[in-house]
Formats: sequence, structure tokens, C-alpha cells
Amino acid sequence: MSSEQQLRAFGRQICAVAAGHYLTREAACEAYRQIILNEQPELQQGAFLMAHIARGPSVEELSGAWDALDRYDTAKITVSTDETVCDIVGTGSDPVKTVNCSTPASLIAAACGLKVAKKGARLVTGVSGASDVLEILGIDLNAPLSKAEECLEKHGICYLPGEAFLKSGWARLIRSMRFTSAFNIIGPLTCPCEQTRHIVIGAYSPEVCDQLIAVLREIGMTAALAPFGMVDGMDRTQGMDEFSLAGPTRVVELKNGEIETFEVTPEDFGLKTVPLSKIASSETAHDNARRVRETLAGQYDTPEADFFCMNAGAALCLSGLAETYAKGTEMAKAALAAGKALEKLEQLITIQGSQDTDCSVRL
Repeated sequence: MSSEQQLRAFGRQICAVAAGHYLTREAACEAYRQIILNEQPELQQGAFLMAHIARGPSVEELSGAWDALDRYDTAKITVSTDETVCDIVGTGSDPVKTVNCSTPASLIAAACGLKVAKKGARLVTGVSGASDVLEILGIDLNAPLSKAEECLEKHGICYLPGEAFLKSGWARLIRSMRFTSAFNIIGPLTCPCEQTRHIVIGAYSPEVCDQLIAVLREIGMTAALAPFGMVDGMDRTQGMDEFSLAGPTRVVELKNGEIETFEVTPEDFGLKTVPLSKIASSETAHDNARRVRETLAGQYDTPEADFFCMNAGAALCLSGLAETYAKGTEMAKAALAAGKALEKLEQLITIQGSQDTDCSVRL
């Protein structure tokens, strides 16, 4: 625990941030270091996190927070490959809740030949996070990271739960927090796989998409997409942290140090727009997991399948395996229909799986 002097200094920083003061990258790194390493009382930690997100963190501050998370709390895996390794993830906390998408999209993209080191966590504000769904499908969240490393080496896919690679700080915080913080922004930016150079990272608002891409450029990511999906007929500020099948998607793209912002629609993926109800989240994590499993197992001519494939197709396009979003989606649908995505799930379970799997979900 910190000394009285350190407690007071941190308290003054909370008040300064709440009053609108901005921190340098180094100062933000130090503040988040103290939170990550639990050097401040929980009341002070929560106060700082809320003051910071309520005021709105700058790119420089988020880069400092990422520095702290990467240096003090992120365990790493490494694989021997010269191929591109990609991640597909979302920040969560989005106003529009959809069936889990980044998880099946990762499996489908891997089935097309893209190496995917997918990270995720349990739910924060929704019905189910990636960890919740994959645990139901048979993944052991407590398996050593060496298993993820082995799976990525052998099968080109692995799952890296935040609960495993962010042990001391973020995982502790995420278990107890039920509000959005800067960790929702920088958590998905973590790089537990040393070879990850590309990322598709959806966010809960257009402004956060802009910040994510700016931070990714600062930390040296080669290529990235930050989609904010919208719904036809709804307020454009209310959206989802992935490419939308129910309306247009605002995209911020990073390639070779250059940033571009544009808008796409389902038609750009060769798909038709559908009502939000077709891809909305179920009421329970088990139901969301069942929908994912059924899609992988053969229900590929459905709105859910199109939703998953368009997001996989975007990753394929970003990584150079497809020339356009439409061609990437076509590749994804072909792999899904051929059962290759289901095969990736089974390979994942074989190496990273639990012995106590719900067979009714695994079939």
C-alpha cells in the first residue's frame, strides 16, 4: 500500500483530472501503473478511472495507459512464423447488443488461412463476452498460455483470455467493475501475442474508434480497422462494436502509418441489410453460444452467418488475403459451408479445451 504522501498525491491527481487537466504519456503511465499493481486503495482507483473516462482520455493518455498495461501486466506468447498474425476483438460497452461476433469471425478467418491470435474477456456490460461463450463451448480459461501458443503454432488459431494474460491488474479490475473505463479502450489493444501486427477492433462510439487507431499508430501496429456499426432507422450514435449487417458502418483504417475514415454498407460485402432483431443478442450466454455453435455446425445460410462472415471478410481484406470486403466475405462463406470453421473450433478445444464441457452445446 502507498504511503500517506503517495495517497494524497494520487488524490490530487484525481481532482485535477476531474477538473479537466490532461496528463502527459509518462504521467498517465505512472497513474495506471499504480492502479494495475493495486498500489492505491480501491476507492481511489475507482475514482480515478471514472474521472478519467468522464472527462474523456486523450490519445497521449491512452498511450500511457497502454504502456503501463503492456509493461506491468501483459504476459506474452510467441510463435515462429513470418506470416501475418491478426486479432479480431471489440471494446464492448456498445449501446446495441448483438450476438457474439468476434469469436466466430476469428474461427472463420482462421479457416481461410489467416493466423488469428484472438483475445477476449468475460462480459462487462452485455450478456456474454468472448470468454463466456468460449467457456461454454469447451475452452478452459485457466489453461496455461503455453497451450494457446501450441494451438497457434499447430492450427493457426488460439484464444487468449484476459483472465489469463492480464493476471495482476486488469483481470482483477474487470471482475469487479460494471462501468466503462479506459480499460475498455486499452484492454482490447493489448498484444499478448508478440507477432500480432494486424487487428480489427470495433468500438462503442465513433470517437473511440478514432482514438483506438491513433493509439495503434503510436504503438507501431502495421494495419488496423476500427468499425462502428449502425442500424438503419436508429440514432447514428447508437451502434455496435463490429461491422453491421443492419445498416452502415463507419470505419477508421490504419495502413502503413496513414489513417483513412470511410463508410461501408452490407452491400459492399455482397450481402443484404437485415433488421437488427436478426442479429441481436439472446438473453443468456448459453443461447448466444448455441447460436454460434449451430452456425459453425451447418446453419450457414442465415443472418447470423452473414454477420460473422462479413466481419471475418474484413479481417481477410485487411491482411491481404482478399482484395475487397466482398471477396473476403465470399471466402469466409465458402470456408464456413465447407465445415472448416467448425474444424477450427474443434482444434481449439482439443488443445485449449476443458474436460468438463457441456456436450449439449458441443453437440
